[in-house]
Amino acid sequence: MPLSLPRPVPLALALLLAGLLALPAQAQQKLIADQSEISFVSKQMGVPVEGRFKKFEAQIVFDPAKLATSKIALTVDIASATLGAPEVDSELPKAPWFNTAKFPQATFQSSAIKSVGPGKFEVSGKLGIKGNTRDVVIPVSLAANGASTVASGTFPIKRLAFSVGDGDWADTSTVADDVQVKFKLALNGVGKF
Repeated sequence: MPLSLPRPVPLALALLLAGLLALPAQAQQKLIADQSEISFVSKQMGVPVEGRFKKFEAQIVFDPAKLATSKIALTVDIASATLGAPEVDSELPKAPWFNTAKFPQATFQSSAIKSVGPGKFEVSGKLGIKGNTRDVVIPVSLAANGASTVASGTFPIKRLAFSVGDGDWADTSTVADDVQVKFKLALNGVGKF
């Protein structure tokens, strides 16, 4: 004997499904890789040295009107780091520096985003480099750039907190502990902010 449900149940289920489908989906922004960059500046014997990462990905779901449900995740291919000099670049993947054989990626995962002014935000989250994870707060400025939006900012880290340049390179008189990380992420699909 076939099971028959009372009439109100299928109707209620249909209304629930229709209501869920009618909810606006939170937009996911798309990274425009060829217009984006992540770089870093450290000092070697007091002289600023700038490097960059050539490969990274971002998963961003950002709605300025719904910051509590907005999320940002970045994955950086650490082996793509370059200081622009082949003899130096060949050292970066080695164990004292990034140890890319064991730790191929750096990651950032947001935990909270708050507005601090028009087009300005603070993004709190976890930064993971070389098996070490630290809490960071990253200032982000948004600027319209034609049909896209550019998210940019700079934040400091301590390289030794992430075991970058450890062992013989832990002497901060040679390579400073302070590193400035700079980013410019070009995005499609960001609403009004």
